Amino acid sequence: MRDVTEAIEAVWKNESPRLMAGIIRVTRDISIAEELAQDALVSALEQWPVQGIPENPGAWLMKAARWRATDSLRREQNLAPKHEEIARELDARQQRIGEEMELSFDQVIDDDILRLLFTACHPVLAVEGRIALTLRLLGGLTTTEIARAFLVPEKTMGQRITRAKKTLTDAQIPFETPRGRELHERVNSVLLVIYLIFNEGYTATSGSEWSRSELMEEALRLARMLVNLLPKEPEAYALLALMELNASRSAARQGTNGEAILLPDQDRTLWDRAQIQRGLVALQKAQRLGGSAEPYALQAAIAACHARVMKAEDTDWRSIVALYDVLLKIKPSHIVALNRAVGVGMVHGPEAGLAAVDAIDGLSNYHLRSSVRGDLLMKLGRNTEAEEELQRAIFLTDNLREKQLLAEKLNQIANMTKLKIGFADSQKADGSGRST
Repeated sequence: MRDVTEAIEAVWKNESPRLMAGIIRVTRDISIAEELAQDALVSALEQWPVQGIPENPGAWLMKAARWRATDSLRREQNLAPKHEEIARELDARQQRIGEEMELSFDQVIDDDILRLLFTACHPVLAVEGRIALTLRLLGGLTTTEIARAFLVPEKTMGQRITRAKKTLTDAQIPFETPRGRELHERVNSVLLVIYLIFNEGYTATSGSEWSRSELMEEALRLARMLVNLLPKEPEAYALLALMELNASRSAARQGTNGEAILLPDQDRTLWDRAQIQRGLVALQKAQRLGGSAEPYALQAAIAACHARVMKAEDTDWRSIVALYDVLLKIKPSHIVALNRAVGVGMVHGPEAGLAAVDAIDGLSNYHLRSSVRGDLLMKLGRNTEAEEELQRAIFLTDNLREKQLLAEKLNQIANMTKLKIGFADSQKADGSGRST
């Protein structure tokens, strides 16, 4: 029974985007589509454990949703006032939707999924709403699962999703694939949503876990879907490359007790070489499509510099700094400048790295700025200042694993200080002995 339930969940994960897309194309109503899709899932949970999983489970779910839609229309007709005109309208509506449902559910195509993705990521929505709605409609995740992933109350996440759907309805956003200049702008919105989902999974902003694999996997699934839907979009391949390359380190990023392990200290034999190869292939496709100098492609090229070497000391930091220089020109940001400063410190020494960090006008309340400054100050032997920065970083971050990592650095400073004091004391004792 458990195996069947798990199989149903796997089928739902794969088929729910098509199911939702097909229903929304016909009904033009996200709430109705969700209701019909959930009813189809309930039917599957009731019947498949007894009858077995059908040969074409996606088609089965679509047929179940179609019957549910027809039943709803019949009930609506029975409840309607007995006016001949209304009855005729309902008859016509039932026939029309029935025919459209038949066509939609028998021939759901990838264009429907692309329309759904563009709708869920529409710029009219707040970024939080786009992320939640994308996971709900294209990820097949429940509100509870999304709330758990982002560590917010289920009620809050439910309100966020409801507000997003209402915004789309009120704004009368058409269920269609945009064209021309709008297409490019909307693609950027889709890529941003996928990237933000991945980033939250890669390093959680809060909570007791360093990362959340389920969000990384979902972002990768969406990105792989997107390159199939838009095979000529270089930045789609570039984003996929970036995420594949970063995700390849997952097994090495945490210790046996879940503790965080930073890039220089990772056991690179644990990196997923097959995933690295997939990332490099995706990057090559982005570059062949003319996207070498686009933001995601540049970030993927930086990730590739790390992925190609088996020893941290062999990393080509000069190339990394050069790539960050280009990225800063085409898409300047404080975060990019901070990452570049780390590279500058590796190439030209901690003093130069610290100067590069201090030249950034902003990020005063960003924990990674304090973390980077603390690390550079440690390397310079300015331990008192380093302690202050690391304590500030601990205060600013909400992730428990990150706090633990920073606390370990503080312990290193304390141990270094003890060694220095002990050495100084021994030198004094030795000197006073000789003088007597």
